[in-house]
Amino acid sequence: MVLGGYESDPSYQHGVKKCELLASTCFTYFGPKGQAFNTMQVDESWWDTAFVVITPSMASVDEIRNAQRAQGPATVLAIGTATPDNCLYQSDFADYYFRVTKSEHMTELKKKFNRICDKSMIKKRYIHLTEEILEEHPNIGAYMAPSLNIRQEIITAEVPKLGKEAALKALKEWGQPKSKITHLVFCTTSGVEMPGADYKLANLLGLEPSVRRVMLYHQGCYAGGTVLRTAKDLAENNAEARVLVVCSEITVVTFRGPSESALDSLVGQALFGDGSAAMIIGSDPDISIERPLFQLVSATQTFIPNTQGAIAGNLREVGLTFHLWPNVPTLISENIEKCLTQAFDPLGISDWNSLFWIAHPGGPAILDAVEAKLSLDKQKLNATRHILSEYGNMSSACVLFILDEMRKKSLKEGKTTTGEGLDWGVLFGFGPGLTIETVVLHSICMDSN
Repeated sequence: MVLGGYESDPSYQHGVKKCELLASTCFTYFGPKGQAFNTMQVDESWWDTAFVVITPSMASVDEIRNAQRAQGPATVLAIGTATPDNCLYQSDFADYYFRVTKSEHMTELKKKFNRICDKSMIKKRYIHLTEEILEEHPNIGAYMAPSLNIRQEIITAEVPKLGKEAALKALKEWGQPKSKITHLVFCTTSGVEMPGADYKLANLLGLEPSVRRVMLYHQGCYAGGTVLRTAKDLAENNAEARVLVVCSEITVVTFRGPSESALDSLVGQALFGDGSAAMIIGSDPDISIERPLFQLVSATQTFIPNTQGAIAGNLREVGLTFHLWPNVPTLISENIEKCLTQAFDPLGISDWNSLFWIAHPGGPAILDAVEAKLSLDKQKLNATRHILSEYGNMSSACVLFILDEMRKKSLKEGKTTTGEGLDWGVLFGFGPGLTIETVVLHSICMDSN
């Protein structure tokens, strides 16, 4: 910044003298021949031909970091969801599944599978795999037949496309130019490649090449909490950041025919569905153009020791194989209160019925066990049970679907906040590890929306 010019400029000498009085080390003089001097070196005879330039003193690291960070907590600003067109009803699924996998001769196993479907509390699911695709690629429907190549071809194309549908809905609700998206966090359980699904989605949406991307593969069902924790850190540590979060899940990688020796695989065939969900997350929202939905107050992750094999997936030539211990509901329910206590002690909250609940719907047995262990009122897991019923277990995307359901239901029923009229809530993700993600949520007053 130039304060002075030649002697003919009346502000010049005043500017130099004022600079001398302020602080000699803060200014640089350029002499008649372009020499640079500080105030202790300058010759006053040059004042009629010199320029004076303010050089700010160097900021400290703390000052730089504070300027880079946002002031307020990360906030959910928009939500969008999407599913494939192909809808399968659970009441018919056993017949469908054994027919398309050429397994109708396994009558006793089919009866067992039908009972699993009946107990799942699922009404319908959306699944990308159609009967036509299975006819064209029969190895996908066989049990343990080599099929990874074709599964990979389908997944790497379709996962970003389904993610795009949800992202466009979130961007539309947000209402701001997509050029304002500074970060992208993409999560999917399958389809590893380089460049990844995050790169493909950025191009499908036309995001800026400078968008900072994070790609999460093969995390499993807890990852809906992981993406929120990651987005929270990004939003709060980068002033004016707007993070697009996308979870896109397609079960092509896990679908296969039945086997008497793999009943845990049958449970997966009865539970999992396809879907994608997207959110815009940022701190310090501009309430004149943005509509806050939930604040992300804290986010933690832990794993239960000695449970590595309780929920497991192994990528093989036959696709992703799924393994499940029968005592998973007990393991989760017996460890969840510790997570709650650590998260809510700082807030002085110990009544779990005073919270609104966003729990990953791993299956009805897990929900029942958690509900019983914590003595939760029956309606506390209504939003979770509704998403399980209408979509099945969509892995990482589920908790985002449930958040969307809760804010919409709260508005429809005239609640005072986006969290069923309550101020504080908790989001749980459960999955391989056994890993538990815990996110403390604060709802937004409906009057501000």
